[in-house]
Amino acid sequence: MFVTATGAPARALRPQTEEVPGFATRAIHGGLRADPATGAILTPIYQSTTYVQEAVGKDKGYTYSRAGNPTVAALEYNLGALEQALPAVCFGTGMAAITTLLLGTLRAGERVVCSDVVYGGTVRLLRQVLVDFGVRADFVDSACLEELQASLREPARLLFIETPANPTLKLTDIAAAAQFAHAAGALLVVDNTFLTPALQDAFGLGADVVVHSTTKYIEGHNATVGGALLTRVPALRERFGFVRKSVGTIQSPLEAWLTLRGLKTLELRMQRHSASALAVAEYLEAHPRVTRVSYPWLRSFPQQALARRQQRAGGGIVAFEVEGGTEAGIRVLNNVRLCALAENLGAAETLITHPASMTHASIPAEERRRAGIGDGLIRLSVGLEDSSDIIADLEQALA
Repeated sequence: MFVTATGAPARALRPQTEEVPGFATRAIHGGLRADPATGAILTPIYQSTTYVQEAVGKDKGYTYSRAGNPTVAALEYNLGALEQALPAVCFGTGMAAITTLLLGTLRAGERVVCSDVVYGGTVRLLRQVLVDFGVRADFVDSACLEELQASLREPARLLFIETPANPTLKLTDIAAAAQFAHAAGALLVVDNTFLTPALQDAFGLGADVVVHSTTKYIEGHNATVGGALLTRVPALRERFGFVRKSVGTIQSPLEAWLTLRGLKTLELRMQRHSASALAVAEYLEAHPRVTRVSYPWLRSFPQQALARRQQRAGGGIVAFEVEGGTEAGIRVLNNVRLCALAENLGAAETLITHPASMTHASIPAEERRRAGIGDGLIRLSVGLEDSSDIIADLEQALA
């Protein structure tokens, strides 16, 4: 089991901190080595289903690629080095990672407490799929510490938070959430997709499990879909690997290789995304036709103090609304030229999204609005282009 008899999380393995290389060095070299057969500096793509075994019961660590693949394993070791955690467990999509997390930790009749603003697919999975298996999900305003603590007075297996939240960028205090969860015998799960370990150390703040949609910033080039679960608790990692093998959700070798390549520039990309997003947010805040801008590094952001306490930068996502409501917002979305109207984020290209009709369309309208996801809300994933060109495109679209 991955919890003690009292329901408290099992003791985590805390990695040694002496002489740990810097983040950029770990992103390039962490967990990796030259190919022993050829000396190739990049991990080969092991596009193989089957592995010949030396004898009955004797293999070289791999038997069948649904259970494990050398290229995928290299990515898992690399991500583990970045997070100073155990090797990751990698999946075909971010939702496959979250599905495995929930299947691996929950039983019928158990309860999940979840942030009220999270990716729409997470809400859909909990409310429209797992509910049929007796899993109960309660969505709370996790930014409100009193509400968050009160929600855990009733037994819960997991506290699942996403910070910054998709798409409003509302923050949850990770350290406080960890304190409340552990006091209640629950595991704290942090979806860190928006910031990655380059900008937010969720484990250092108390998380038991970290979730990534590697599709986004970690791969960063609009070339793959993927997901990852990380933990410092060996029994949890073993459980995730067992469930992945059982349901067949492992990532493919090619996509693992592309993600490894993307990780090498993660820190540089996150710095550029953040700097450009701040410039765009400041421009939008000063625009007479923009009524509201949400970005954690703006002075006007209600949780700026928390953002600067638990983040290293603001990240690459800006949310805003324009004068004239939904119709005006849709006109902006339909008139951009450089920004691409698309249902993704975290890529080199700037992507603009209408959450109400795209990423969060499965959530009832009244519930969306209550969570701050208005019909006119625009989510902008600021890419790696020159920020002046992104601003110029927004300027002509707003005009």
